[in-house]
Amino acid sequence: MANHGKRYLEAAQAVDRTRLYTPEEAIAALKGLPHAKFDETVELHFRLNVDPRHADQQVRSTVMLPAGTGKRVRIMAFVEGDAAAAAREAGADYVGTDEYIQRIQDGWLDFDVAIAEPRAMGKIGRLGRVLGPRGLMPNPRAGTVVQAEDVATTIEQLQQGRVEFRVDRTSNLHVPIGKLSFEPEQLMENLVAVVSAVTRARPAAVRGQYMRRVVLTSTMGPGLNLDVSAAQAGR
Repeated sequence: MANHGKRYLEAAQAVDRTRLYTPEEAIAALKGLPHAKFDETVELHFRLNVDPRHADQQVRSTVMLPAGTGKRVRIMAFVEGDAAAAAREAGADYVGTDEYIQRIQDGWLDFDVAIAEPRAMGKIGRLGRVLGPRGLMPNPRAGTVVQAEDVATTIEQLQQGRVEFRVDRTSNLHVPIGKLSFEPEQLMENLVAVVSAVTRARPAAVRGQYMRRVVLTSTMGPGLNLDVSAAQAGR
């Protein structure tokens, strides 16, 4: 069992593990707990009634956070020609193909998200074993393989708070919804957007209750169990 520090133990004692909090109650409680000296990320953790081993029960999509992520996103754009110029103008941090493919093969991974044109996928396919496990490989389902004319718009959306979510092999989903320094109203806006997006991503093959458990937590804090019905109703 992990050993927790004094601050975490103090925070955990203030949380009622038997209670189902409404989203508003959970956000207020989370912000009132003892917290770390840095600005912690606030996350929603979902336990879903899906079997990720089956292709028709995958849960993967994107969501725009109305209040943003509170984090500067470093963007790698695998594009060339006119699309490269558009990517630079839109604010991509790194733009190109061959040079960056080699750097990544040499161990460089100084970016948070990568986008690519379809024509570049043949070149960067060899990076799948490096980028795939880290969630950095461009993918059409994640909206990160885009046509040249959509490169600038995609980059702007990523900067403004578009995040990807994907169920893991244990049927859990982890999605950031902002920073602990956000106002309660901002966290609530983002929470509602994420829950709605996850609800829309429900696979048709799923039967029965889709969201078995939803937990609100921060980077270094304990989890607060949410009332699933209240979370889905956005209140």
